[in-house]
Amino acid sequence: MTKVDILALIHSIYNRFTNTEKKVADYILNNTNNVIYMSITDLAEACGVGESSVFRFCKTLKLRGYQEFKIALAHNTTLGDEMPQLSSQVTMEDTVAELSSKMLAANINALTETHNLIDSNVVGKAVDLIIEAERVHFFGVGSSLMTALEAKNKFMRITNKTECSIDSHLQIMSASLMTEADVAVLISYSGSTKDTIEVAKVAKERGAKIIAITRFSKSPLTSFADITLLCGANEGPLQGGSLTAKISQLYLLDLLYTEYFKRTSEVSSVNKEHTANAVIEKMM
Repeated sequence: MTKVDILALIHSIYNRFTNTEKKVADYILNNTNNVIYMSITDLAEACGVGESSVFRFCKTLKLRGYQEFKIALAHNTTLGDEMPQLSSQVTMEDTVAELSSKMLAANINALTETHNLIDSNVVGKAVDLIIEAERVHFFGVGSSLMTALEAKNKFMRITNKTECSIDSHLQIMSASLMTEADVAVLISYSGSTKDTIEVAKVAKERGAKIIAITRFSKSPLTSFADITLLCGANEGPLQGGSLTAKISQLYLLDLLYTEYFKRTSEVSSVNKEHTANAVIEKMM
């Protein structure tokens, strides 16, 4: 995408916006740094308009959609020698020691915020659904697929009812065969990934229970969720796949795993022994 001064562009065509689009423009111009970390649902709600209005606003700017708009906005707000592709805190002048300190602080802050967002009752209900389920499907695309595979790898050590397909076509087919006895765990930082939303829609139509792990409490994905678990990492549009976001998601999955193990310890302990013994010959 060609870099464009998106704020200058908004000013230059402001009079061509509809009244609804002007609400979006006004909010963006007054809250630029916050908008970078907002979902389309959050922005629409803050402006008092619908998500479709935000999308039309982006199209008026000759952009393909909201994500492209946020990338352009991220470039616009870069100051000095900051590196928005990594973090707004990282600069070209940082030493290794300074980078190490900043990365540590970012990960600690992400985990702390995730911890503060945890509702014990909600986690308990999520674990109830997983225990009662006949099958548990972990879904994600891109970086979130790697997290879903990690979850599959962890849970398969104590139960044989977990699945994770790596292809988007296989994912939607798996969702189409789910039943009311199944649980879908969908992982998406933004909650706006098209493939993941489509999987959620199909799984919901099939009657499956849906657990969403995402950054935003209000997003297209959470509209399908029975339970939403929020991760606390802020990830800019140029920082896709950041480890701070992944660590937050893995923290939540580890919490689900540990609580599941506790409640099913008799069976899980035996299965843990079996799977550990199965790979012992692979070790030196």
